[in-house]
Amino acid sequence: MAIVTAKPEAAGGDPPRPRRRLAWPRGSRLGRLIITLNVLALVIVVVGALVLNELRSGLVNARIDSLSTQGELIANVIDQSATVGEPEPALDPYTASAIFQLLFIPRSQRARLFDAQGKVLADSFVVADRVDWKVLPPARKPGQTPEGPPKTPAEEAKAQRAQKALADEIAQAMKGRTVAGTRISENGERVVSVSIPIQHVRAILGVLTLEAGDVDQIIAAERKALLPFIVVAMIAILVSSVLLHRLIAMPVLRLARAADHVRLQGARAISLPDLSRRHDELGDLSRSLEEMTHSLSERMDAIERFAADVAHEIKNPLTSIRSAIETLDLVTDPAARARLLAILQSDVNRLDRLVTDISNASRLDAELSRESPKALDLNRLLTEVASLYEAQLRPGEAPGSVRVRLSLADPAHPASILARETPIGQVFRNLIDNARSFSPADGEVRVSLTRARGRLIAAVEDDGPGMPPDNLETIFERFYTSRPKGRAFGGNSGLGLSIARQIVEAHGGHIHAENRHDAAGAVIGARFVVDLPEARA
Repeated sequence: MAIVTAKPEAAGGDPPRPRRRLAWPRGSRLGRLIITLNVLALVIVVVGALVLNELRSGLVNARIDSLSTQGELIANVIDQSATVGEPEPALDPYTASAIFQLLFIPRSQRARLFDAQGKVLADSFVVADRVDWKVLPPARKPGQTPEGPPKTPAEEAKAQRAQKALADEIAQAMKGRTVAGTRISENGERVVSVSIPIQHVRAILGVLTLEAGDVDQIIAAERKALLPFIVVAMIAILVSSVLLHRLIAMPVLRLARAADHVRLQGARAISLPDLSRRHDELGDLSRSLEEMTHSLSERMDAIERFAADVAHEIKNPLTSIRSAIETLDLVTDPAARARLLAILQSDVNRLDRLVTDISNASRLDAELSRESPKALDLNRLLTEVASLYEAQLRPGEAPGSVRVRLSLADPAHPASILARETPIGQVFRNLIDNARSFSPADGEVRVSLTRARGRLIAAVEDDGPGMPPDNLETIFERFYTSRPKGRAFGGNSGLGLSIARQIVEAHGGHIHAENRHDAAGAVIGARFVVDLPEARA
């Protein structure tokens, strides 16, 4: 069954994790979307709060300016009309009270006049005919205590703090400067208060205090004005949450369900949601999952074919061994028995070699994924491999007498590749072993390394009979063996070249085979070419 996914990356160990830094998610569409949508809602609230705070400050300052202008006018009138006594001037309380009754004090304001000792001379709240019963407390005569239910300890403490704040404000005004700001009144409301000293020449005669009790209404209006910003911010957050849910959560959930379907149902195919058109991380994830499942499907198919080929290759020597054993009891001729025993030994050796090569091939993927690619000098590796064969050389024996000659284009300059040393070494050992097995006695295998356009080209040549032109690709298939007459059958498992191609392709390279020809066009040997990318310094 088919599976839709991507090419596997070159196997390797986990690279060291770089230290993470807090940075703007460059190239991340979803990251920028998440940050932008969430910051947008916060910016809306912050901008609204800043605008309204500025408005609130402006309103309070405007109220202070208005009360200051009004208070200075009243203070000048009282100074000119209610000042008595020379050379020690003082305020006439009756005249000051009469002036208060004549002045127009808005209903939202409270005006109080204090003498030089801080005693209340006049209070606009005790003028009975000026009282708005819906706004002001009940009117009372001068010196009359306010009526009402007894106050709780908390209310008493609050009233005492308010009186202390008023007393501090009056004390500062007694020093000859105007005091303005906000404070809590005796009834617990926040008021804008301005205390202006009544000064006659240099003498402080008293203090005029004006209070505007509509600060709470101003704050309530500000909060009401902030509601549209809050609503817009909530809508922005809601929209961003829905978008994040639809654009991220739901596609990821669909991908997870598709993966669970493969795991639970044992399916070989995976039906992923169509996210490949998205140009963000989820689109990349969808395409990667498709390519990964396709790669896994191909690998599973390859494993199945490999298992079938293994069973077939093992069955052949086993059948031969069984036939030889069954015939051995019937043969009495010593020469014939010796031939049967030789066949048995050859088949056992062939079976042992086959099992060893199958084991090496099955471990190849694990070995490639276990070791991380590192910078490898191909000049040094080929030199070591060639010297190993030269050290094992025993003259006069075939094929052991076949020499290996190495030719490097620039031995002094490293030929670096990113590779795993053990598998790459196995590639060249397999190629040299294959070339030696086809070379004539006392022959020579030539290994060369050159550079071309950022690639390293390694070639292994022999002087053997060459290969049929139709089999130049077939020889890289598993268990393919083609030996000319006179060569020992079963001496090779047919896995060496297949393993070599698998390793080379895992390192981003290519390998191919070709025949060598002389000037007349006759085949004079074979050549295997390995093309690997050179690592940049």
